[in-house]
Amino acid sequence: MQWKELSCRTDCRYFCMMQREGERQSLGLTPVKYHGKWPFLRISIFQEPLSAALSAINLLMHFTGWLSFFLLVKYKLPLRPQTKRTYYEYSSLWHIYAILSMNAWFWSSIFHTRDIDLTEKLDYSSAVALLGYSLILSLLRAFNVKDEAPRVMFAAPILAFVTTHILYLNFYELDYGWNMKVCVVMAAVQLLTWAIWAGVTQHPSRLKLWTIVFGGALAMLLELYDFPPYMGYADAHSLWHASTIPLTYLWWSFIKDDAEFRTSTLIKKAK
Repeated sequence: MQWKELSCRTDCRYFCMMQREGERQSLGLTPVKYHGKWPFLRISIFQEPLSAALSAINLLMHFTGWLSFFLLVKYKLPLRPQTKRTYYEYSSLWHIYAILSMNAWFWSSIFHTRDIDLTEKLDYSSAVALLGYSLILSLLRAFNVKDEAPRVMFAAPILAFVTTHILYLNFYELDYGWNMKVCVVMAAVQLLTWAIWAGVTQHPSRLKLWTIVFGGALAMLLELYDFPPYMGYADAHSLWHASTIPLTYLWWSFIKDDAEFRTSTLIKKAK
């Protein structure tokens, strides 16, 4: 009971909420939020079982995607003869992206399993950090920034803003509305960046990338459109978690295509 942080108070909140929702349902009334949350049916310690399970699947998808990318650039694609490093200049950046992605989905799984102040802040902070880094990565790839100094110049203002925003959420006010606006803007800018870059550069995997951008934009609407959980389990947020599973598979497929394309281009130039 202690490690789950369940107590008489939290159990009382849950069972009173369920009783109240049963009464409302018998009167033909729609569900309402309690303490800012929809009334989800709990399974054991899992407060939002469907979202927790889908978050874990997303974590697994990112792990398998990163592993296949790592094996590709490390063992399948040719290495530079002098340094034995990969030709693909963005390998290390994608490794960092994979770590941040797995971290974000890990804390999402924990948060949907047990919603307390600590897990909520870790979930929100990890998601913001991932979005901020993803935005930096999209700009670096779109503008083909390969040198260290220009990369720092690109990243510094975004890193400063993201760090300030995370500190604001954790130590001043966990403002859900403001955080949603920040996340939507960062997500929209990077989706637009990838879409334009794919068209301008005529990337061989541009159709795959456009599919990801279009699917990501539709998935983002699920985060903006909130509705009560169907049968006590599936709400808009859990459906968003479900939609990101195939998009994650396609996304890592594009990253591997980009590594192969960039490597073959550089080898041809060297010859």
